[in-house]
Amino acid sequence: MSGTVDLNQLPLFVAVADAANMSEAARRLGLPKSSVSRGISSLEEALGVQLFHRTTRQVKLTTAGSSFYEQTAPLVTMVRDATRSLPEQTDVPSGTLRLTAPPDLGFTLLPELLARFCARYPDVRVDVRLSNRLEDLVAEGIDVALRISPRLKDSTLVARKLSALDLRLYASPGYLARRGAPRSVEELTAHDFIAFRTLVAALPVKLTPRLQADDVFFTLQATRAGLGIGAMASFLARADVESGALVPVLPKWAREVGSLFFVHPRTQHAPRKVTAFRDFVVEHLRNHPLCPEAP
Repeated sequence: MSGTVDLNQLPLFVAVADAANMSEAARRLGLPKSSVSRGISSLEEALGVQLFHRTTRQVKLTTAGSSFYEQTAPLVTMVRDATRSLPEQTDVPSGTLRLTAPPDLGFTLLPELLARFCARYPDVRVDVRLSNRLEDLVAEGIDVALRISPRLKDSTLVARKLSALDLRLYASPGYLARRGAPRSVEELTAHDFIAFRTLVAALPVKLTPRLQADDVFFTLQATRAGLGIGAMASFLARADVESGALVPVLPKWAREVGSLFFVHPRTQHAPRKVTAFRDFVVEHLRNHPLCPEAP
């Protein structure tokens, strides 16, 4: 061997040997014939042997070429097949989408959204992790995070704001039947209040809640049970409002308390499964907004 072999020339060699014709090999490879010819000449020079007998119409493997073909053709085929089997090698999203989201989204938004997404993209599998912890997406191999926050600071991630999140007031029909419905923000002081602990400061009036908790689903259940007027993100109460289990209180009052972000690691080329999921979530929220329109 008189030089270093360029491995990119091996598929050229195999294609020419299979086609027994330089022009046909170039056609199959989608390359100019001159590029294929130069590649074969360069490979012969690096190996220090002649690989083909050339005529005007065809090329034929030499003894050295036949020996080299027997050893390299299986390797080229194996690499080509392995490359084709990789996810994201086509425009069709595929592979496993690893997703993390807080539990309140996991029990409200995600089930219906993922059912529709998986129906549209049957080659994608989804691995969901529900947690309020801010996972290190890169270290933990997570493709996408849906995060609720006033703002995001990590510049190593790509974040897109999907929707504002608003705080609204709700009560059960039983509570309103017993205590009546407040007609103004000022009348709220005469009522029992239920609030998620970190959102007490966002309440429409300064008051001490009858019940505060550090779990949004507990506050939802307590409001449904009739303990008082509950303050919660509107998307959490949507199903109960639609079923009649909860009734909006002072429906014109709302306060923005954060945003929903679509977050993924910063890469030169985002995987197709990630961009497909991002576009699907944007489309879903356009048709099913998290914040209801004010009456």
